[in-house]
Parts: sequence; C-alpha cells; structure tokens
Amino acid sequence: MNADQRSITRRAATALVTAGTCGTVLLSLLTAPNAAARGHDTPSAAARTATGEPTGEAGRAAGGFRHPCAAAKTRCDGEIRVPLDWGDPASERITVAFAWLPRKDTSRPASGTVLANPGGPLSALPAVPALAEALGPVLDRQNLLVVEPRGLGKPAPLLCPGLDLAVRETVKACAAHLGPRSRFFTADQAVTDMNAVRDALGVPKVTFYGISYGTLFAEAYATRHPGTLSGVLLDSVVPTGEDGYVAARIRSRADLLDVACAPSRACRRLPGDPSDLLSGLVRHLRAHPDPELRLSSLAKLPDSLYLPMIGREASAAVAAYLDGDPHPLRRLTRVVDEAPGQPLRAPELAGLLSYVCADTAFPFERTAPADERWRRLTRYYDRERPFRPFDVTDLAGPTPGRPILGMQDICVDWPAPRVSPPVPPGAEHPQVPVLALGGDFDSTTPAEAAAVTRRFPDSTFSRVRFAGHNLTTGVGVNECVRGAMRAFLTDPAAYDDRPRCDDANYRALGSFPRTVAQVPPARGTGLAAKERRVLAAAFATVADATARRNPHGTPPWSPATQEGLRGGRLTYDDKAGTVRLRDVRFVGDLTVNGEVRLGSGATARLTVTGGDDGGGSHALELSWKAFLAQDDTAVSGTFAGRGFTATIPSH
Repeated sequence: MNADQRSITRRAATALVTAGTCGTVLLSLLTAPNAAARGHDTPSAAARTATGEPTGEAGRAAGGFRHPCAAAKTRCDGEIRVPLDWGDPASERITVAFAWLPRKDTSRPASGTVLANPGGPLSALPAVPALAEALGPVLDRQNLLVVEPRGLGKPAPLLCPGLDLAVRETVKACAAHLGPRSRFFTADQAVTDMNAVRDALGVPKVTFYGISYGTLFAEAYATRHPGTLSGVLLDSVVPTGEDGYVAARIRSRADLLDVACAPSRACRRLPGDPSDLLSGLVRHLRAHPDPELRLSSLAKLPDSLYLPMIGREASAAVAAYLDGDPHPLRRLTRVVDEAPGQPLRAPELAGLLSYVCADTAFPFERTAPADERWRRLTRYYDRERPFRPFDVTDLAGPTPGRPILGMQDICVDWPAPRVSPPVPPGAEHPQVPVLALGGDFDSTTPAEAAAVTRRFPDSTFSRVRFAGHNLTTGVGVNECVRGAMRAFLTDPAAYDDRPRCDDANYRALGSFPRTVAQVPPARGTGLAAKERRVLAAAFATVADATARRNPHGTPPWSPATQEGLRGGRLTYDDKAGTVRLRDVRFVGDLTVNGEVRLGSGATARLTVTGGDDGGGSHALELSWKAFLAQDDTAVSGTFAGRGFTATIPSH
C-alpha cells in the first residue's frame, strides 16, 4: 500500500467514523502488512529491537528502566510493557511497539522530538516512511517518535476472524471473542502508552503531530499529560464535544456544492444554489427513477468533492441533468461507483471497532441494550433527517435493507464501553503553541475545527481553501501547507504566522454545452468569429480530457482508457504525461483527434472536424497553463497554420 493509498484509506476510515458517510463506505482497510513484514519500512542495517519496562508509574518497580533505543544513532524499533488498565497498576501487562528515529544531525543536541500519529485509527508504524518524508528537514534537528496504538498493529493486533461490519451477528461475535479486555483499547489508554514510551526514552517534552484520528490522540495527550508537551499540530481535526467524546458528524454535505461553486463566474450563473439544484434532482429521481443513476450513487458526490474533477463538474452536471442532458452526471457518478472499495470484512477491523465505539458519542445512550440503541438511532434518522436531501431509503443502493451509514450503525451492537472520554470533561488545555489546519472539503467544517482549536489558549487555525482531508502527507500535498507544517514543527515556540494556503486548482463549470453554438467563443486576435467558437469548443474538449488527470487529486482508480463525454476514446499514459484523443466529442457536433502533453505547461496537437457551416477539418496547435483557479484561460498557438492568441472564457 503506497503513501497515496494509505492517505485514501485513512480519509475513508475517518469518513466512516465522523461523517456518517452516505452509501457504501469506500475502505481499502487494514490489509497492509506491518512494518517488520514489509521490510522496507525497517532497514535491517539501522533497525534495533529492544524491550523493557517504562520508567514513571509503570517502571518505578523496575528501578527506573531506560530503553536501549534512547542511545540509538539510527532508527530503532522497540517495545515496552505497560498495564492493560492504567487505572490499575497491577493489571495484566501488554506490549506496546514504537519506532524511534533520532535526529540526522548528531553533532548537536536534538532541538526537540515530534510525536506523530497518522490517524485512522489504524496501525501507525507502516506510516513511518510517509511521516518522515512529510517532515523532511524537520528531522535534521528533531527526533521522530511513532508509537503503535495498542491493539491496532504490531505486536498484538486485536483480531476477529470472520468480522464483517455490515453483518450485525459478526460484530456481536467479535465482541464476545475479545471479551471485557477490549474495553481498554481506547484513546485514553493509548495516549498514556505514548507518554510511557516518551518517559522510557528519556525525552522531556514532545510536540504532538496528529493527522485525522491522530488529532483526537493529540487532544487526549495534551489534556492528560500537559507537562510533557512543547506544542501541537493538528491536521484535519476530529472534533470532541463537551463530554470529551468524539462528536459524531452524521450528515450529508450537500452545502459543499455551494462552496465549490462560489468562486466560479460560470457556476454562479446557474439557476439557483447548487445544493438546491441537488434537492430538486433528488425529488425528480424519486418521481422518475433512472436505472443508470441511482440515488445512492448521487449521494456520494458531496463527499467526493475533495477530488478536483468532481468539484469541477458536479454542479454543472446536476443542472445539465435537470435540463434534459443526463450524460455528464451519469459519467461522474460512475467515477465514484467504480472506486475500488473492499467489503467491510477483515479481522483487523476489531481494533478500529474497539477504539471508535468507545471514543465516540452517538445518538443513543452508551449503556442502552442493542435493540434500544437501534430503535433510538432509527428515530434519530426519521426525525433529524441528517442526510438531507436524501432519506435513508435513498441510500440503500442495489442491496436491500438499511445500508451502513457510518460507525453509528455498526457500534449499535458493540457492548457498552467503560467510561473513557478521550478528553477529560472540563480539562484545561495547556498553553502551548498550537497550529491547526483544516480544508473546505473535510468531513469537519473549518468552523468546527476552529472551535476545537480555540480550546487551546495559544492557538492558530488556518483554513485551506478547496483542500480535503489529510493535508500534510501523501501525494500532491500543497507546498504552502507542508511549508507551514515544517516551520511550526521545527520550532513551535518561535512560530508566529497564520498561513493562508489555497488548494484551488480549477473553477467549477456552469454548463455542459451540447453543440459548438452553445460554447462561448474565444476572445483574441488572428481568428475569424466562427473559428473562435471552434477553438473554444476544441479547448473545452481537451480541458475535459485533462481534468481526468488533475495532478492535484486524480482518483487512483481512474482507468487508462475512458470514453469521451459524447463519444470517442481517451487514452492516458501517466508515465509519459500524455492524453490521446480518438474521435472524441465533448459537444455533439465537433470531433477531436490528437494528443495532449502535460508538464510544467500543457500543449496539444489536434485535428478538429465539424463545428462550422462547412463541417471541414482544421489543424490546431495549443499551448496553455493547465490546472489554474481562473475563470478564463490564456491560450496561444496556430489554427490551420495561422498564429493566434486568445482567451477562452469559462462555460
């Protein structure tokens, strides 16, 4: 599983946990082997393995043990023994694993230690290379510590053979299989493990870097071990309520269509807000079902707007459907339907269940029996309608019965957990430097993330426009975001900035023209009026083709060969950075053949046929800068051998 796939996995896991995601949740969950088995995560020349008892509460009886990894000069993988229940020092001992990466510059003392958790909640150790790559020069002077959350990976994951989150009986059987000890595989216990590892390594203070569910670990650590903290960086906040538990966000985010549309001149010309248009389309499809466009497929679009291609086209595709043109929306929903989601069946999901069902507040009493929880959740769906404009029945898809809408449906059958709020209610948040980053298209809104951040007295929240979830690791990370993260973690006490990062790389479309005559003509010199309209239609065709390979967020499951909107064939060579068009029709009366090359700029050599009174063919050469958040695009080139410069307006 590569870095981009892990990023998608963690984003999907968090959506399942916090957003009540509509329809079938896309999870490529927990199938990656652990770090030791994968080999490349733990170089044999650098890795060391040691075990021991921590100092502090758990280690005093051992005489103040100091872990051998504390003296390591290269990566050291170790383990310590800790109590199953930190509230009972005499309880069963379990093993907790960690990875310790000493600073690269050993000529001077370390300037600090970053304690990182990549989220999920999933096994953390396989993410060490991605975390180290994201931190980059921070690790010249800072150590990196990654502690495996108990039960989620090495050395002893919680496992339930046959576990399928969509089958209630297997969830119940899993709880019985794990027994009462599973109540201690929770965030409050895991962060105390992390503190014990810190203590065993002799690290006086850490800066906690949490991503997604790792932000929950960060807040729990900060409020439970404040004296050991130098700072906190929160990437994609998982919010907690006043009771200290994760505040489950059970909803559909149709409003995100309005967010994607707002900066676009063409999209603002739509007849109404995009979210209202979506509501109208849902009513239309209930009255006039479309076998090629299920409501369960349509419901996935708002949660997919972090993908530039979806954000660029969704509102215009909805409007086109209502205007009698179903092709753009059917094509777009196929993209989300074709995502390679695995069944919610894996033995390792037992660990996720243990954490999420205990760490989260759902719309039912934690101590209520399962049948009563189910009744209360059903009443909540009926009264609150959190998935508006969709109903629960809309989201069932082709499978009969009520779908899995989020962890609230799964945790109904998990035994009543012990009282274990990740953040102690009423706890003071330490006055340490805090930087939080949140995207427009995250499952937590910027306003919600900012409210959590303000609990820290010395905090800064930065909204990243048009960004999704997990902003600092993975492929295609915004360099402004990564630069702010690195600057903060290098020296939290000296950081004094409010980064204003923008991840917008497109303007949302307002329409899908069906003929060349409906395409706004290019403006410029060197071309006749009819030629400017043909140019604009040809450019719209190649822009549509290249949007499916936006480097800022192409769906990894996108096939190498795709159909044109209204005919023809697109072939992508991602290694060479080329797109070949064969008889492609974006509008019905213009056919485009040729090749597009993507790099620092974009160029195209095309033959276009049709689109004017004579229906002739024309050779075009185009040059432009692709993937910019601009309403109009400057294009230069030749049309039938004649040079031109033009501006292509948005449509």
